Amino acid sequence: MYERQRTVAWSAGLVAALALVTVYSATIGPVAIPPVAVAKAILNDIALPTLAAGAGLVQWVHPFTFPVDQSHAVIVTKLRLPRIALGAAVGFALATAGTVMQGFFRNPMADPSIIGVSTGAAVGAVAAIVFQPAIPLLPDLQAMAFGMALLAGFTVYLVAREGGRTPVATLLLAGVAVQTFLGAVVSYTLLFAGDSLERAVYWLMGHLHAANWGKVGAIWPVAVLGFLVTLAYARDLNVLLVGEDDAHTMGVEVERTKRVLLAVASILTAAAVAVAGVIGFVGLVVPHVMRLLVGPDHRILLPTSALAGAGFLVATDTLARAGPAEVPVGIVTAALGAPFFLYLLRNREVHSL
Repeated sequence: MYERQRTVAWSAGLVAALALVTVYSATIGPVAIPPVAVAKAILNDIALPTLAAGAGLVQWVHPFTFPVDQSHAVIVTKLRLPRIALGAAVGFALATAGTVMQGFFRNPMADPSIIGVSTGAAVGAVAAIVFQPAIPLLPDLQAMAFGMALLAGFTVYLVAREGGRTPVATLLLAGVAVQTFLGAVVSYTLLFAGDSLERAVYWLMGHLHAANWGKVGAIWPVAVLGFLVTLAYARDLNVLLVGEDDAHTMGVEVERTKRVLLAVASILTAAAVAVAGVIGFVGLVVPHVMRLLVGPDHRILLPTSALAGAGFLVATDTLARAGPAEVPVGIVTAALGAPFFLYLLRNREVHSL
């Protein structure tokens, strides 16, 4: 009961923080909009389902009708809110995947890209950017990135598999090898980029500038479903921290649990990278910081890390577009995340899990 109360309290606080960051972020842009107007525009855009009287049909109604300048409402709901929602979804997915990977490998230095999923997505995206003009039949960028990301993760899993088991150390080494090879493929492909080089490099930096409600609708269901699956395995993930042999004696189906967790983390990472490019440090720093705050219990750590990841990426993207010229958000997360993680290493010893 106490753990549930802690989870609710922390989650409520992080949801409130995310709401505040969302409102503030929507005020930033070429047209400055007051926070009150932003909040009213967001509330006016909320639609709730209701049954039509006598017809038995579901209708969507807007319960709030605050007076808001129409141009401000359009800017908030059509331009800024999709980007904020996409950033929250990507941060949510990456932080969830990072939490799972750190628990899976029992190492706080692990992150979602450790088995080559991000680099696989980079191969697919760069190939689509470079070769699609000459080969129109190629799938679009998001489909190529997502497919290659999953293929990379599946390849690492097959390479690491030994006699029906998947040793964590072998999986880690296979991930490093595949990631290095795919990085070389990306570099080689860029040699043929020509006029597409700038677009490819910009994608590799990680960005949210091309956000729309279609991308938001594509990633949020994946992020939420993946999170719910990992949350269902939170107890098993806790038991795995004591070692695979001990987990097996405690009734955990170790290999099946590892397959599920690895697959879900790979899908979450693939979906995030496919819509936003390679954004580093979210899945590394956020779970580690939350572990310092709430402890290693994944029943609390998973929801708090996911919500903190959402808020963190929205906040960093706000910084990325707050200056005179927009900067890819991947640069901001690296610029903030790397020094902060070095600070943790220097002042608060990072222990193995």
